[in-house]
Amino acid sequence: MTTRILTGITTTGTPHLGNYAGAIRPAIVASRAADADSFYFLADYHALIKCDDPARIQRSRLEIAATWLALGLDVNKATFYRQSDIPEIPELCWLLTCVAGKGLLNRAHAYKASVDKNVEAGEDPDAGITMGLFSYPVLMAADILMFNAHKVPVGRDQIQHVEMARDIGQRFNHLFGAGRELFTLPEAVIEEEVATLPGLDGRKMSKSYDNTIPLFGSAKQLKDAIARIVTDSRLPGEPKDADGSHLFTLYQAFATPAQQAEFRAELEGGLAWGEAKNRLYQLLESELGEARERYNALIARPADLEDILLAGAAKARKIATPFLGELREAVGLRSFREQVQTAAGEKKKAAKSARFVSFRDEDGSFRFRLLDAAGEQLLLSKAFADGKSAGMVNKRLQSGEPLDVRAEGQGFGVWLDDECVATSPAFADAVALDAAIARLREALATQE
Repeated sequence: MTTRILTGITTTGTPHLGNYAGAIRPAIVASRAADADSFYFLADYHALIKCDDPARIQRSRLEIAATWLALGLDVNKATFYRQSDIPEIPELCWLLTCVAGKGLLNRAHAYKASVDKNVEAGEDPDAGITMGLFSYPVLMAADILMFNAHKVPVGRDQIQHVEMARDIGQRFNHLFGAGRELFTLPEAVIEEEVATLPGLDGRKMSKSYDNTIPLFGSAKQLKDAIARIVTDSRLPGEPKDADGSHLFTLYQAFATPAQQAEFRAELEGGLAWGEAKNRLYQLLESELGEARERYNALIARPADLEDILLAGAAKARKIATPFLGELREAVGLRSFREQVQTAAGEKKKAAKSARFVSFRDEDGSFRFRLLDAAGEQLLLSKAFADGKSAGMVNKRLQSGEPLDVRAEGQGFGVWLDDECVATSPAFADAVALDAAIARLREALATQE
């Protein structure tokens, strides 16, 4: 089975070595998996929330696009695009805004942190807070749900946004799905093994600390940055503590196991810090030298980058455009040409049909119900650990495959692969039980 993976990169800065090791490199490796359908996009609408400098945003878009391509992202396999080139995303954002609860958005970490900061400063709680910041989770939900991503790799600070996308998508499914799952409910993926690199001063490498190592600066800039890495005062010939060294942590992120073992032995044997820094420089230069040349060539040809991103947007819109049409239909934004014409003065009432309703239990598990045309419950699924598993069972029940229904006391169960996946309520007698099973088969037949 193909797994759709989606990742956005906010275009407000220039990628550094920490971004490469922590996010870009593992994402590019993951995109090469045979079962991966990867969507990577430049989150330039999100950038407008954080930055009001047009020149910086434009430069960042160019640099980040060139970085991903220079480091080996295969645009023939992955879908690589700018968020702002997909007009369906802001339209979907509005549809989702109309079902997203304000109470849900009030709990968003970024909004709460801004309110708390204002309160501490004695300001109005919402001073300086834009609607962009407040509704950021809805736009992120639109990014994810537009392409029905199964998995969204994020940092721990972004888990809440993926959970909000699930909640908003589930609410939309409930209101407008008519028994169908219009949106796949995404799962956050936390890469526990992803490297968090220390910066020049030992703290997490971050532009906010001004302690970064440039990813595609010149060889001299790379060497100068490495020379500023803070080390202890042990002299040449004195044993060094490799595990306590930020320099060794950086080296580990790019070295083979054999190189790591050799470097550790040399440090513990008294290698001078100056020579150790030169070893790190040589390692990084061998890793990034060719990619730097590709990056500089791409930066020099912005029109080529534009063509690549527009091709990626066209690829993405082949999915987004028809899907948005389906969503518009679902909420009632339909063409008048498709209305069924009735005789003058005749009032025709739409017949109700059976429908599936998905929901999440208080314990966090996922279930669904099947209601008949009168709204009576025919089935209640078992609890599933994730929405994807519940959705797969739901789809199999609607697929038309042979139905294994087994009477169990005053009710019945539905089985798939020798496992009971859903049960009925209890019925008064055998006649009512048989009638309910007949309604079940009829209801599932209308779902095909």
